[in-house]
Amino acid sequence: MTDVETLVELLGKKEKLVAMVAPSFVVMYDYPDIVTKLRTLGFDKVIEVAAGAKKTNEAVVELLKANPTGRYITSPCASFVRFIRTRFPQYEKYLAYQADSPMIATAKLAHTAYPDHELVFIGPCIVKKKEASEDHPEQNILVITYRELEQVYQKLNIVDPPKNPHDHWDMEEKGTRIYPYDGGLTETSGIRSILKDEEIRIVSSYKQCEAVLKEFDTNKTIRFVDILFCEGGCINGPGIASTLSLADRKKRVDTYATHV
Repeated sequence: MTDVETLVELLGKKEKLVAMVAPSFVVMYDYPDIVTKLRTLGFDKVIEVAAGAKKTNEAVVELLKANPTGRYITSPCASFVRFIRTRFPQYEKYLAYQADSPMIATAKLAHTAYPDHELVFIGPCIVKKKEASEDHPEQNILVITYRELEQVYQKLNIVDPPKNPHDHWDMEEKGTRIYPYDGGLTETSGIRSILKDEEIRIVSSYKQCEAVLKEFDTNKTIRFVDILFCEGGCINGPGIASTLSLADRKKRVDTYATHV
């Protein structure tokens, strides 16, 4: 059974479901229309993964403060984590596993707030499926991409649901909404108040991963690498269906973060 079929089945059984929506959603959807549409599908709760991103930030900052000479590479990006494990395992010891990814941090928040609900992560990344099933099976997260969400809409004939301008998230966090583009973690966490610019590297694109690892290896001044595998960050994930340029995608994220 595909993940789309699994979700359709859960919706058909009217199970209590929480939709955990990644902050890159704005590339394809408007707010609060996405919330209303998910409720129309049958989700009981709809929450921002930005809420979990705040927990990720707090854990990363705690790591840096607790270890004044420690060196870390971020681990929210499931694709990059697997790149390290398979291609450069000697660097895995630097991955900041102590900080949950926003998806996992949000799942923990959701389990606490809605203990009788099942969790569905909706985002731009196909590798999040492996993070959920292989790294954190205990969280019992069903992962679907935005492209797959569109398939669910089609299967359930949700074409033009009513709009509700007063709809809102059941759990939200305004401070981390720029998380999905390159540098989002660094710019929302307060890390710049802890580290100097020369101690930070921000990278997006698999093409730059090997080069920054080599620099990290030779330049001991670098203490923190904020890295995402897709060019431009999660706003360019393969689970997104959009013809917008990277600049326009980033602009949509900024507009939502600033004005909602």
